Amino acid sequence: MELDALRYTPAGVPMLKFRVQHDSEQGEAGGARKVSCEIAAVAFEREAKLLAAAKPGCNVKVSGFLAAKSRSSRALVLHATEIEYKKGE
Repeated sequence: MELDALRYTPAGVPMLKFRVQHDSEQGEAGGARKVSCEIAAVAFEREAKLLAAAKPGCNVKVSGFLAAKSRSSRALVLHATEIEYKKGE
């Protein structure tokens, strides 16, 4: 996990941009496929503060939704609505 600095929106809401590395094995066409990708993400309020205190490289489970980065960019960004540290981290 790669974290930017904790910032605040003009309305005073804590916000944190970060990137997560995903590695897994998924079933496809009757076989196993290794999946590895890096995902741009953003967290607000409680989740932003929670992540700001995290150590880079720690393992977390992130739940949320995908949305376009902006009106002018259709690139996807994961909006983290729930952060859970994996046990032992």
